[in-house]
Amino acid sequence: MTAGQHPRLGNVFPDLAADIVALLRAGNEGDPLADSVEDLPFHGVCMCSATCTNLLTAPPGSSGSWMVQLERDGEDVIWLSLDPGATAITNIEVLDGRDLGPAAAR
Repeated sequence: MTAGQHPRLGNVFPDLAADIVALLRAGNEGDPLADSVEDLPFHGVCMCSATCTNLLTAPPGSSGSWMVQLERDGEDVIWLSLDPGATAITNIEVLDGRDLGPAAAR
């Protein structure tokens, strides 16, 4: 599957994408990452372990050392890993225990 053939995060996980956009904008109204969330390609669920909660938005191994921690009521709810240039979200770790439905099934 080529990059253009991957479904978009906003289509696969619309509620999650909307939450990420809202949380990014709450911290910085003009956050350029917020504008990219809905159109991120969904590359699948990380398969590193049965309990991993990462959703890949780039091919495995694309992440750099940058991370954005999104909080709600003082608790981390989502971690965004970024590419080495800190300009694109490469994976999303969902920490709030939400049910992501069949699209996240292994």
